[in-house]
Amino acid sequence: MGAHMLIDPRNFAYRRESTNLNQVPGEEPPFLEQDFVVANKLGIHARVAAQIVKTASRFESEIFISKCGMKVNAKSILDLMTLVCPRGSQIRISARGADASNAISALAFLFQTKFGEP
Repeated sequence: MGAHMLIDPRNFAYRRESTNLNQVPGEEPPFLEQDFVVANKLGIHARVAAQIVKTASRFESEIFISKCGMKVNAKSILDLMTLVCPRGSQIRISARGADASNAISALAFLFQTKFGEP
């Protein structure tokens, strides 16, 4: 009696391609970018970094945060902590993918509300 393996397609990630009439076939879409200033009193510390990662991870797009020429994956808490962003730091969020605009909007909300901190 042979073993049968059932494959559940929900367990496999897939990449949804978006249709952009201005995009050249085979070329990656451009990054959407927006600049922010870290306004909360303690800057980007562990709890704030976790909020950023949790929010960024909801989206399919590639999302990066950069500061002073250093660019890190917004879906990695360890990467975010290496940026060292105290209050007043200027950062840039860039996203590329089908839901890039929504991703930047969601992250913008976190920055605008100071991550729920003073």
